Amino acid sequence: MATFGFPATVRLGRRAIENFYQLGKIASLRPALLASTAFQRKQSYSMATEERKAEGGSGNAAQAAAEVGTEMSENEKKLKFELEALNKDLTEYKDRSIEFENKYKRALADGENLRVRLTKQIHDAKQFGIQEFCKDLLEVADILNKATESVPKDEISERNPHLKSLYEGLSMTEAQLQKVFSKHGLVSLNPLNEKFDPNQHEALFQQEVEGKAPGTIVVVSKVGYKLHERIVRPALVGVAKA
Repeated sequence: MATFGFPATVRLGRRAIENFYQLGKIASLRPALLASTAFQRKQSYSMATEERKAEGGSGNAAQAAAEVGTEMSENEKKLKFELEALNKDLTEYKDRSIEFENKYKRALADGENLRVRLTKQIHDAKQFGIQEFCKDLLEVADILNKATESVPKDEISERNPHLKSLYEGLSMTEAQLQKVFSKHGLVSLNPLNEKFDPNQHEALFQQEVEGKAPGTIVVVSKVGYKLHERIVRPALVGVAKA
């Protein structure tokens, strides 16, 4: 009995040890199995979530695309409106630029015309500033001329030294006065036997003169004068008629 009981006890102890070993192995493997199961469940959950997100994402994407399209349409309308406003402003500025350019050109032309007029006026003032003074001196020249012409030529001799001296003095004065006139551009006009020119001559009368063509000046009652090609006094003349 004792002999039989011992092997049985040994077998039972061996089985217990084996069972304990199996339980320990199973216990050691349980965390890994649990972790693997949890990972599989998490992965499955993640995949399902991603699928739902993908399904929901496609809807959201469509909605977002619609919203983006609406926003782009509004932006396009806004940009189109701003572009039209800019084009309108550009057209207005171009018109104003053309207007200002025309005004600027007219102002330049007016300024140039004014400069030319002022230059001419200054030039004329320098040349013709003495015109009135010359007119007054013309009477002096006329008197000297009449004085020298009124002296009989046959009386100018050594028999009349005083008359001769007076005549020579008047002649010298008249000649010097003519030199001064010429120096300042004042030139006498004695158009005897010339063609009558209404711009330079003033006709006092007409008469028939044999051998003279009609319109020819036959008498000069008073010589004329011009200052730098401007008539200061027309010559007073008599003209032959047909």
